[in-house]
Amino acid sequence: MQRTVFNEDHDAFRNTIHDFIAKEVAPVHHDWEGEGHPPRDFYRRLGELGVLGIQVPEEFGGGGEKSFKFAAVVGEETAAAGVSFGSYSVHTNLILPYLLEYANDEQKQRWLPGFASGDIMFAIAMTEPGTGSDLANIATSAKLSADGTHYVLNGAKTFITGGALADRVLVVCRTAPSTPEDRRAGLTILVVDTASEGFAVGRKIEKIGLKASDTAELSFTDVSVPVTDRLGDEGAGFSYLTHNLAQERLSIALGGSATSAAALQHAIAYVKERKVFGKPVAAFQNTKFVLAECATEVEAIQLMADRALELHDAGELTVADAAKAKLFCTEAAGRVIDKCLQLHGGYGYILEYPIARLYADTRVSRIYGGTSEVMKTIIAKDLGL
Repeated sequence: MQRTVFNEDHDAFRNTIHDFIAKEVAPVHHDWEGEGHPPRDFYRRLGELGVLGIQVPEEFGGGGEKSFKFAAVVGEETAAAGVSFGSYSVHTNLILPYLLEYANDEQKQRWLPGFASGDIMFAIAMTEPGTGSDLANIATSAKLSADGTHYVLNGAKTFITGGALADRVLVVCRTAPSTPEDRRAGLTILVVDTASEGFAVGRKIEKIGLKASDTAELSFTDVSVPVTDRLGDEGAGFSYLTHNLAQERLSIALGGSATSAAALQHAIAYVKERKVFGKPVAAFQNTKFVLAECATEVEAIQLMADRALELHDAGELTVADAAKAKLFCTEAAGRVIDKCLQLHGGYGYILEYPIARLYADTRVSRIYGGTSEVMKTIIAKDLGL
């Protein structure tokens, strides 16, 4: 089925990203995987291309684009090439909406130009050891100084994407106790300068996939954070976090669409070249049937993701809609990629083949941004159940 979600501007942008990946990313991506992240200057290169600042307002050095479709193009091109832009997606797709919505004018002047250029890379720190998705149990605390000029931050975070190279981290912390009526009350977001005394990057966590995207543990020991670096109002952190859930889950659904389409193309190319019992694997009926199933499922994934993308651009994507898109697209992508890997035989288990990396990278999409089980709970609640 012909896709109608993109126009000529998106196609031109796609060509730029495609050429950039071929020339500057693919030849060195293996090195990034070994290091655990791209070199710091890579993000400045993305800034020069305008990739980081597409949705940053023009007054702050960005492109002023309202549509999320350009981010979708980046996801499709990186998946097709079997590469990653490190923590790019967290920086642009997760964090920017917080800054646009809740930063005051002075903070925007300080942060957004560097955000767009890649001179200031951002991460967000919610998860703590032992808390998982339950934000009500956050123990990292920040106490306001006697003179009211700064907070003193103490605690630890884990599973922080981009934490190793970040210049600023949005830290969700407790500035007041929760109440019996609201366990999530008292949470505040502080935008912490990673050069601050007492801030430390701990262990870099080894993962089964996403090797070129760093995931780190962070700790805060009496870190002084100016009140002027608080994002929005004190105690309003949880409501701020829920504000961006739809876009976060949309971006993961779009990732499922991109990776499943890439897996299908890799599998088609492989079975045409690989010979078994004197003929191409593509000649066997089982291969044809499996790929026919995969092609059909990929189109269904794309239809769901594209529709959610259109709704998001129109400001009409609900939390339940985003949950449905994430649930379906990630679960179906897992099925497609598994089938495509099976057609590779033993070679599908070797990391030099893109299908193996897609398999490992995609598994986490059913966990982060809210597990599939959480998505089902949200959808059921929307049904009145």
